Amino acid sequence: MNRYRTIVADPPWPITRRMGAGGRRARATEVPYAFLSIEEIKALPVEGLAEDSAHLYLWTTRKLFREGTAAEVARAWGFEPKGEIIWGLRNPGMGGFLGNGHEPVLLASRGRLAWPKNKLPGGVEFWRQAYLHGKDHSTKPDAFLDHVEGLSPEPRVELFARRARFGWDYYGDESLGTALMPGEAA
Repeated sequence: MNRYRTIVADPPWPITRRMGAGGRRARATEVPYAFLSIEEIKALPVEGLAEDSAHLYLWTTRKLFREGTAAEVARAWGFEPKGEIIWGLRNPGMGGFLGNGHEPVLLASRGRLAWPKNKLPGGVEFWRQAYLHGKDHSTKPDAFLDHVEGLSPEPRVELFARRARFGWDYYGDESLGTALMPGEAA
């Protein structure tokens, strides 16, 4: 089993499958995977995948970010929250004042691996990037992964990946994963 200095994760957070308050704008959200409870996510053996010094990029929902749940998950995995990147959505959908205009990514680390000060977003960075892969739910844009590669060292893994990326290991139902979670048989 490999250990990684950079981990990108977008776990299957327990979100509601129905969006909108009703009326003409209500619609079903198509999510093609099963959700895990917060306790199941915390129990994932991610700590065993990480080198003693490593970075974590934890995608989360705005609600779970605000409530501190994402930070709890990072700590359960052996990381300490350090900052965030806010990804601005080009087409936020139903939106509105409190709508889906962005997604937060919690930055966390463990050990002595420093974040590069000359490249790190200052606190919250509003970074606008469109989905480049159609309407695949949770597929991370290449520009985000390029950004990660500029900040954090190899080896790298994306957990719950929707597709493969050259030079990375990946784990996920749809990615034909190359990484194993601790305790999984090859």
